[in-house]
Amino acid sequence: MNEADRTHTALVFTEYHLFRITDPQGAVSDDLDPNHNGLVSATAGDIEVLTGIHTGDVEVAVELHTRRPDPAAGWEEAAEISCRSPSGDLLVTPLMDDPADLPSLAHQGPGGYRLRLHATGRDRAVDGTSTHGVVESYLVQSWPAAHQDAFLVKAADAYGSGVRARPARDTVAVDHEDSPGPRAAEERDILRRAERGDFSWSPAGGR
Repeated sequence: MNEADRTHTALVFTEYHLFRITDPQGAVSDDLDPNHNGLVSATAGDIEVLTGIHTGDVEVAVELHTRRPDPAAGWEEAAEISCRSPSGDLLVTPLMDDPADLPSLAHQGPGGYRLRLHATGRDRAVDGTSTHGVVESYLVQSWPAAHQDAFLVKAADAYGSGVRARPARDTVAVDHEDSPGPRAAEERDILRRAERGDFSWSPAGGR
């Protein structure tokens, strides 16, 4: 196991069950990975990390490696995914805010990288809002690597199991005041379209 070149930790604000990994200069993925490993996916050119809480801060640690490290011990879920950085700024980013105070995951400049995401605590406040302390933690290990298929390294939390059990896109937007149920793919689609100024989408074919 090689030691991380640098390790940094910060709080990252999550909304709609996710935070992102993005590059301001372009897409970091080709949308080749569907939302079925329960932790990380490639969607609309970004990497999305799925959180148990709906809204609130999570703790994210970043490890930058020069070669493939061993998976870290003590985490409930872990998954790997490949990406690329057009600019060398591969950033951990809230859904609708500035990037977190963390270093670029593309620590050796533009090119291909492999990310291993670890998570713990996602079952503690599912669908909730975290306002009284952090309940979830994440670790992102990054190293330069050619593209490989995404795969699940470890699966031990109930939240990830529930995500993996749902067919792709088999979720609906809900009224947060009336229902604590899952809110995932459709809400993300609505938000992304709104950011682009596209309001033509209507749920369930216009009903």
